[in-house]
Amino acid sequence: MKSTRVVRSPGGLSVRLDVRAALVVVLLLLAALAASVVLIGTGDFPISAGDVLKTLAGNGNAGQEFIVNELRLPRVLVGLLVGASLGLGGALFQAVTRNPLSSPDVLGLGQGATAGALVMIVLFSGSATEVTVGALVGGLATGLAIYLLAWKQGVHGYRLVLVGIGVSAIVTAVNGYLLTVSDIVDATRAVVWMTGSLSGRDWEQVWPLLGLCAVLVPLVLVNARGLRMMEMGDDVSGALGVRVERVRALLMVAAVLLTATATAAAGPVSFVALTAPQLARRLTRSPGPNLLSSLCMGAALLVTADWASQRTFGADQLPVGVVTGVLGGVYLLWLLVTERRAGRI
Repeated sequence: MKSTRVVRSPGGLSVRLDVRAALVVVLLLLAALAASVVLIGTGDFPISAGDVLKTLAGNGNAGQEFIVNELRLPRVLVGLLVGASLGLGGALFQAVTRNPLSSPDVLGLGQGATAGALVMIVLFSGSATEVTVGALVGGLATGLAIYLLAWKQGVHGYRLVLVGIGVSAIVTAVNGYLLTVSDIVDATRAVVWMTGSLSGRDWEQVWPLLGLCAVLVPLVLVNARGLRMMEMGDDVSGALGVRVERVRALLMVAAVLLTATATAAAGPVSFVALTAPQLARRLTRSPGPNLLSSLCMGAALLVTADWASQRTFGADQLPVGVVTGVLGGVYLLWLLVTERRAGRI
């Protein structure tokens, strides 16, 4: 059975369809939605999956509607959107740099967003909204600095990674300094934010994330063909009509925006951007960036990790960033061992 088919419309337009990749996307979407329903029903006041669905359809009682629609649904939606943004952003970074170990965590975007948040917490005792804005500005400024420092008649993938590692080290040192000069209350608040958590998220975090994804996801998918061709090299893709630097700059901006906004909404949730594209590629067994499957994988990973955290340690006892950090670290070690045995590193 062929995994790739060509679908032709009556007008003569043909579309190449990877059946396995499409099936993986559908299954990941179903897994993310199922995990979301279970997560909404998890907490100090448990609700069955059937009652959750009834409440979402508008047929629940007053207590269930308040718990589901006002307390738990926004948190789950933020988890889905943050996971999707990190998964897609990680896939873009890995495709642009042509490095499977590249991610916003490695390049320092999470540290940059953390620096912006720490400035607002430590120096200005900012509100939650001001901390979110500071994290967004810090992530965008770090991404811009990395791109400009890596520019030399274009941006080479490995040069971008090396510059990102250097910037990450500098920003990490700045973050350590900010923590040492803060008082105990601000330091505690900063450490909690730096862990990465979905606790206390409400509709104020949902709408900016949803609006950004509604704009950036279609824009990225439209340029997926050019990104796939760029993996063959700049010279080959340029000869095939791809405006390499324009596409690369556009996709890098989109990746930075997705990562910075996700970090601003939930804190620096580690390793999702690294592992989601890798797991998606292994499931689809398809070459190329696997953008849509990485997006779905990131969403499924984050809500599942949040559910596991609540089921194991209770609601709000263990931030989801700790779970993703542990699982992502184990996966990274396994990936490094696998790459080394294959002679690729």
